[in-house]
Amino acid sequence: MRVVFAGTPHVAVPTLQAIVDAGHEVTAVLTQPDAPGRRGRQLIPSPIKVAAEELGLTVLTPERASSPEVVEQIKALDADVAAVVAYGQILRPDLLAATRHGWVNLHFSVLPAWRGAAPVQRAIMAGDDLTGASTFLLDEGVDTGPVIGTLTEPIRATDTAGELLERLAGLGAPLMVNSLEALVAGYAAPIPQSTDGVSHATKITREDAYVVWDRPAHIVDRQIRGVTPAPGAWTTLPDASVAKLGPVTPVDAPASVPGQLRREGDRVLVGTGTTPVALSWIAPAGRKPMDAAAWWRGARLGESAQLGEA
Repeated sequence: MRVVFAGTPHVAVPTLQAIVDAGHEVTAVLTQPDAPGRRGRQLIPSPIKVAAEELGLTVLTPERASSPEVVEQIKALDADVAAVVAYGQILRPDLLAATRHGWVNLHFSVLPAWRGAAPVQRAIMAGDDLTGASTFLLDEGVDTGPVIGTLTEPIRATDTAGELLERLAGLGAPLMVNSLEALVAGYAAPIPQSTDGVSHATKITREDAYVVWDRPAHIVDRQIRGVTPAPGAWTTLPDASVAKLGPVTPVDAPASVPGQLRREGDRVLVGTGTTPVALSWIAPAGRKPMDAAAWWRGARLGESAQLGEA
């Protein structure tokens, strides 16, 4: 089977590796162009580019994958099918028609739930108990094509978006291989998505990651886990500077003013709209993450110290 692969982040690597390990020929790998590093001085290749080059595969990094030039390049590869995992570009009809059996996308939700850019993050933030992955044929809509295969996976009480996404990436890789093989062999039966149960997973913004302490403890917990590790939950400190926060743990303790800090044994607690939560780590601006208790000792804050807006 001749396969074109399109993907960009680390979570796409297991699927690329699984296709290669299954003995299929990857004719080319499409990924996003190298991006500037944090300081903007050096261009950083995507994780997929790094993995593909280590595997000795041809890598294409077009600014616009659906440009006429790229479409002709893909057609010339004479591929049976294309596999897509978190590529990061909209693929137009001309490109979708450039392989014999179309383009199969691995999406990290059980469609039609959580169509869009951040399905894992939104599922955690919404308090879902179950998620999964789906393979489907790309069409002109956003995650609307007919589904080839699905799997389900429980969302654990302490899962961060990064942990859950890593797990789904590993589970989804063999699902993609099986889906590609079934499609090319002619025994896949893609099923149109239901119009019931549709939800949308919009991209996570920095504003989504700002902790609003007067929400209930379980909502604060879900929010922080849903934006960990990226973009990372954040709040303001008593001096109005910004700090990032690690996951918190709701605790059975007397309520306090939302955002108010207090030390209880070896824990640093923060008030919410209900019961407090215990901080795990905190990273004031320009500093590395540190254990919350160590930060508290060094910060020497008063009894009424508060996170977030007073």
